[in-house]
Amino acid sequence: MKTVSLKIDDSIFGDTERILSRIKKPRNRYINEALDYYNRFQRRLLLEKRLKSESELVKNDSMNVLKDFEKIEYND
Repeated sequence: MKTVSLKIDDSIFGDTERILSRIKKPRNRYINEALDYYNRFQRRLLLEKRLKSESELVKNDSMNVLKDFEKIEYND
């Protein structure tokens, strides 16, 4: 386990301390859970961004293929 020193805004610290006193959870555990949650959230945002980018690439490619198919004349 790593030790981290950080500065927390007074208002956030106060809110956190009030919550911790009510839920009876150690501050360290609470912060670890919060960081884990936020990391998962950020990974989802990164994945969403990547999927949108890749989807746009596929969309453009698909439109080109569709245009090529439209140019083909079919003999029935």
